Amino acid sequence: MTAASAPWLVAIDLQPIFGDPASAWAAPRYERAAAGVARLAPAFGDRVVFTRYVAPQKPSGAWAEYFAAWPFALLPAGHPWYALDARFGTPSRVETRETFGKWDAGLAAATEGAAALVLAGVSTDCCVLSTALAAADAGVRVRIAADACAAPSDADQERALETMRMYAPLIEITTVDEVLAELD
Repeated sequence: MTAASAPWLVAIDLQPIFGDPASAWAAPRYERAAAGVARLAPAFGDRVVFTRYVAPQKPSGAWAEYFAAWPFALLPAGHPWYALDARFGTPSRVETRETFGKWDAGLAAATEGAAALVLAGVSTDCCVLSTALAAADAGVRVRIAADACAAPSDADQERALETMRMYAPLIEITTVDEVLAELD
């Protein structure tokens, strides 16, 4: 594998708002997902981008109705629940978005136009799924490290993974061990 073809790891929204059991958005298997990312990140070296979700300051359009249902999350971007999980230190590449899907021109630039991505993080049924579909639509090969992802429930996790399996071969479901074995 050449440096130009080497995949990038995109670690999606590993933040307390998705990991703290006190949060209405907590994913019960968050710790498993974070541990998977912690295993993957060193193998990718400097080819890692962390994403961070933050609520819009003034929700508009459909977001206004959404946040009427989830007012607890209308917090300033600097709130501790929107910080990156402290176990990952201060990553050199962080992309912050007010959208669930993270794939856009900014993330494409942050991954230096990578032809392949490995996605991991939370929530599988929301931010991971939205990011995977958009990246695949843009022609990027997407692999989901399923055991480094978490959703609000095991059923939500399986539904999201099944949905992404329908996009094969654009999207492939894999594991942390399989990704690490291929990077050796």
